Amino acid sequence: MTATGQIEVQMTRTDDSFVGLNDRVRFAHEHEADLFISIHADATPEDFVRGATVYTLSEKASDREAAALAAKENASDVIAGLDLPEERDGVSNILIDLARRETRNFSMVFARELVSGLSTSTKMIRNPHRSAGFRVLRAQDIPSVLVELGYLSNEQDEQLLSSPEWRARVAESVAASVSRFFSRRLASASR
Repeated sequence: MTATGQIEVQMTRTDDSFVGLNDRVRFAHEHEADLFISIHADATPEDFVRGATVYTLSEKASDREAAALAAKENASDVIAGLDLPEERDGVSNILIDLARRETRNFSMVFARELVSGLSTSTKMIRNPHRSAGFRVLRAQDIPSVLVELGYLSNEQDEQLLSSPEWRARVAESVAASVSRFFSRRLASASR
């Protein structure tokens, strides 16, 4: 992807240091991201659970976040820097809601594309597209997904996660999914 010059990838970190959830979202905003992918490996007490999962922000989590987004100091961030006067709170709320809906729709479209792409290179968990209230997915103006690549508590997944060949194959699937997502968005926008 980056080799073609079509897509610029920004990593929140290049080592195993911790970056807070809000800092990850802030990083995406600072770099004017058009898509945010949070990549993880999970662990669970059930060692038989294995496979990749793609999460989008759940409806419930979106609704809880709505109150904070309506706050005046966040409004301009959500609607791409548009500075609205105080007396237009009703309009601000409508614009915030529209931005949130559009972002959520784009997140869902990308999640389906990513599930399809990943299923060609790795085992997927049953019902691989799920929703939850992950804080890292709450950027209301950036389509976002969280990818659990596998489970460290499962011996097979742990071996795959340690394999450079498997990681390269999965990275190619993610890259191809990102390219297809943006190609389709550009094609729709030009109609």
